[in-house]
Amino acid sequence: VHLVESGGGWVQPGGSLRLSCAASGFSFNDYCMSWVRQAPGKGLEWVSTITSGGLTTHYTDSVKGRFTFSRDNAKNTLYLQMNSLKPEDTALYYCAKNKFGNCFGREFDYRGQGTQVTVSS
Repeated sequence: VHLVESGGGWVQPGGSLRLSCAASGFSFNDYCMSWVRQAPGKGLEWVSTITSGGLTTHYTDSVKGRFTFSRDNAKNTLYLQMNSLKPEDTALYYCAKNKFGNCFGREFDYRGQGTQVTVSS
C-alpha cells in the first residue's frame, strides 16, 4: 500500500487549498478512505471519510461546509478541497486507508507521509 499526499502549503486565513492523495498497491475501489490531521502538539484528528463509490461523505463538525472530500476511482486519487481556511486548520494532513468493511468506524490500517497545511497571516 502506498499513499502519497500533495497540495499543502501556506495560505492566509480565508484562503483555499486542494489536497490530493495518490493511492496504489491495493484495490482502491473497494475501500472507504479518509483524511486525518495532526496539529502541532496535538493528537491525530479525524477530518473526513468517503465511501468506496464516493457517494457518501462524513465530516468532523469543525470543517463542515468548508471542506469537500471527493475521489476519482479511475485515477486512484483522493481530493480534499479546503475553503475558508482558518488558523486552527493548520496541521499535517494525511490520507488514510480504512480497514476493509470499516467505513465510518474510523479504523485505519495505512496512511501516507502527510502534507503540511499552514494558515496564517
